[in-house]
Amino acid sequence: MAKRDYYEILGVGSSASTEEIKKAYRSMAFKYHPDRNPNDPDAEHKFKEAAEAYEVLSDTEKRTVYDRFGHDGLNNSGGHQDFSSAHDIFDTFSDIFGDVFGFGSAGRSRRGPRAQAGADLRYNLTISFEDAVKGTETELQIPKETDCSTCQGSGAEPGHRPETCKHCGGQGQVFQSQGFFRIATPCPICRGAGKVITKPCPDCQGRGTVQQTRNLKVNIPAGVDNGSRLRLQGEGEPGRNGGPPGDLFVVIRVQDHPRFSRQDFDLITQVDLSFVQATLGDRIEVPTLDEEVPMDIPKGTQSGQTFKLKGLGVPHLGSSRKGDLLVQVRVKTPTKLTKQQEDLLREFEKLEAEKPKGKVRNFFKRAMGEQ
Repeated sequence: MAKRDYYEILGVGSSASTEEIKKAYRSMAFKYHPDRNPNDPDAEHKFKEAAEAYEVLSDTEKRTVYDRFGHDGLNNSGGHQDFSSAHDIFDTFSDIFGDVFGFGSAGRSRRGPRAQAGADLRYNLTISFEDAVKGTETELQIPKETDCSTCQGSGAEPGHRPETCKHCGGQGQVFQSQGFFRIATPCPICRGAGKVITKPCPDCQGRGTVQQTRNLKVNIPAGVDNGSRLRLQGEGEPGRNGGPPGDLFVVIRVQDHPRFSRQDFDLITQVDLSFVQATLGDRIEVPTLDEEVPMDIPKGTQSGQTFKLKGLGVPHLGSSRKGDLLVQVRVKTPTKLTKQQEDLLREFEKLEAEKPKGKVRNFFKRAMGEQ
């Protein structure tokens, strides 16, 4: 019976990447594993077929031979592996799934504790409204675990070395067989380290790390907002067994400002206008975070109306663009009027009702001059 094409078995094209082949095999291995299909006589055959295809296509040299010469090329080159034994197919299965679930096949064992990345750290930083808009540089004091300088991170007293754990043979794990699988759990003696420290370092008490406070300069870019996160790669906890360090995430909280608020990249402020300014129009000075700028108030401005000053808002992160300054006006109603001012307002009300031509402006000029 002719063998099926390996790419066809895994359902991928001949140009598939190694990651795509791995993903396809993972899906098929789960689907057709005999333990998941006890009543399907074809499941084990399909499982073995997928494992054989993956074993060839995941190997660069074997895949090259197969692409050029097909199955005959593998047979002639001695590259084809016979998957007639459960040991072989479950070795391939454990290669791809062991890292995810922590188990191996009946015939495999781990070589020792796996490298582990260090933990990420979080630092909550409160900054002023101005610093969030303009950006700043600040220095943080970060408490973090660092490798002990006395034992160089080994945890053992200088002149001594950690000993291989006798309980797990240095693997860091103990196994229990369940059907085709061996379930791995951390060794209870060495706690997964694979080593036992008989003479601990006096400075770190065998941990291999000590807590220190580190001063770290951080650039806060212009435009950050509440909840913005800055990632400082490699500034977290150190890794274990040669693993990379974690990262430091600086989470920003911005203080309120007495005159300004923010909406995305726009700044918002309020200015007060008198009844006369709103009616006749005026040129006023509007505050910004740097200096006051002039703005024209048109005649007939209503309370609550918003004016836009372009480019005076918050910088977009990583860009030269800026938002706008939105100026909301509030027309203040006078509360303490003289009798003369009250009479003038009543006269204005009459003029407004009669709509005479050319007298309203003169009325306001008189009113302003007499206040």
